[in-house]
Amino acid sequence: MSTRRGLLNTLSGRFLILTTVFVMLAEVLIFVPSVARFRLDYLMLRLERAQIASLALLADDMIGPDLEAELLRNADVFNVVLRRDEVRRLVLSSEIPAPISATYDLRDPTGVVLIGDAGAQLLDTENRIIRVIGNPVRDGGLLIEVTMESGPLRAAMIDYGLRILALSAVISVVTAALLFLAVRILLVKPIERVVGTMKSYAEAPEDATRIIEPSAGVTELRDAEDALKSLQTQLTAALKQRERLALLGGGVAKVSHDLRNILTTAQLFVDRIEGSEDPLVMRMAPKLVGSIRRAVHLCESTLAFGRAEEPPPTFARIDIAELIEDVAESERLALGDTGVSILTDAPEGMLVRADAEQMHRVLSNLVRNARQAMEQRHHPGRILLSVEEDDEAWHIRVADTGPGMPDKVREHLFEPFHGGATKGGSGLGLAISSDLVRGHGGRLELVGSDADGTEFAIHLPRGPLVRG
Repeated sequence: MSTRRGLLNTLSGRFLILTTVFVMLAEVLIFVPSVARFRLDYLMLRLERAQIASLALLADDMIGPDLEAELLRNADVFNVVLRRDEVRRLVLSSEIPAPISATYDLRDPTGVVLIGDAGAQLLDTENRIIRVIGNPVRDGGLLIEVTMESGPLRAAMIDYGLRILALSAVISVVTAALLFLAVRILLVKPIERVVGTMKSYAEAPEDATRIIEPSAGVTELRDAEDALKSLQTQLTAALKQRERLALLGGGVAKVSHDLRNILTTAQLFVDRIEGSEDPLVMRMAPKLVGSIRRAVHLCESTLAFGRAEEPPPTFARIDIAELIEDVAESERLALGDTGVSILTDAPEGMLVRADAEQMHRVLSNLVRNARQAMEQRHHPGRILLSVEEDDEAWHIRVADTGPGMPDKVREHLFEPFHGGATKGGSGLGLAISSDLVRGHGGRLELVGSDADGTEFAIHLPRGPLVRG
């Protein structure tokens, strides 16, 4: 059973079975007209024999009853009627054992009629008396008619059919076997080689010697091998680059860790220096403190970005109005006397499918960036968090009336270490926020930024709500 099941699951095995089935089907389609043709030849032979017997009798009217009976037996008929010179004549005759049940005219039959008569003949198991009408051969008259039994005809048809079926079975098996071997050689073997190469490559994808070398003679397989080679080459190069970046990232993490410790110590000394009454020190100390604080923040952001990837979001139904109000309230605590206000606009009771903690981090980062940009440039205004929905997604927008972002910043806005949206930023906040939104299956985009303000939009696709 397992061997049979294994054969059915292989390409060559299924091809062998299908080939056998299709060849047998073709042979069956040939079998029906072949049997009909055999029946026609059988009946025409009986008419020819009957005509020869009748001509012998016409040549010698003194033939006795015994010879006449022998002529009828040789022709395998009961009576022979020959029509010559517009005269219908019973040439040979004998006793008919039963009434005539059917008459078949073979003078101008159609293929459909012959096939139908042959099928009816095979299905009729009774030995009946039939009349057969045909044209005499070699212009031996206008018409010849014989009566005969249908039993021997049906037996001959069955014997012929069985021989045809046996021959068809042999042809099917031989054809299927040859096609099986051809498929094994031309298709299955090359495919197995490709699969083997893929398995070998999967064991050590960084090993360039395991990349496939195209060698198939079939065009389609050669194209597949070329595509696989290109893919494996790119993947191997990407893995090597990833390994180098991992080593580089480890070194950067160590440097950032040590540098953070050094800067933290320096910050302690600077804090002590801030108490000095020296006018020069009092003027330079705040700038030095700000520089050291930004350096420490950069080191901490780099270390955070280099740690393990963010866990996948834990989806739940969250009240988006409560979430954005919580974000706004947290950021309002950091507002000074700068003329910046944070507003919210969200329908009460709207449920959004998201991870509350990750979405809080994304919104906090967007609001904080807007607030800091407006504070740094002493640009009073407002920040608005709003939510809307449609049939496909929820749309959360963070818009401000700040000074806008420079073109250079917008070009690499979501790329890490390319500069942030605020002065002195590391550029990691928006990169991490974009990754978190993508983890939700959504998209974070910059809708626009000009002298009238900046607007970001978070698009979260709808899906089956998960009960939290």
